[in-house]
Amino acid sequence: MIILEFKAKGKKSQYSAIDEAIRTVKFIRNSCIRLWLDNKGTSKSDLSRYSKILAKEFPFANELNSTARQAASERAWSSIVRFYR
Repeated sequence: MIILEFKAKGKKSQYSAIDEAIRTVKFIRNSCIRLWLDNKGTSKSDLSRYSKILAKEFPFANELNSTARQAASERAWSSIVRFYR
């Protein structure tokens, strides 16, 4: 694994936007995992579709672009697969 470290210099508004995006990604990931827990047999594509539903249901989730929402649902699936290994 390659780890890159850097120091970002920005304004408070930029830092708060980054924090909000991180919270939104965590929300989507946790919601996808909750969906999988509640509905056994849920597949990776179901989680991807659910991230789109979350964007329509929650305005703050819609502010995140579709690629970031997709990545959050894929991370949820990755954590599920990793758990069963």
